[in-house]
Amino acid sequence: MDAFTAGLLQRIRATESDLTRARDEGDDFLAEVEQAELDDLHRLAADHGVEVGAYSV
Repeated sequence: MDAFTAGLLQRIRATESDLTRARDEGDDFLAEVEQAELDDLHRLAADHGVEVGAYSV
């Protein structure tokens, strides 16, 4: 795995964690921000042929 892929996957995992935390805390605004960030990261992964589910954590 190259550095770009590793970094992107790390950012996705961190954002997923932040999104879960925001939802658990009932922070709707932060949840929306984190969801938008996650959507952007998934789009970036798709644009570069990175299959997010293909790599184990």
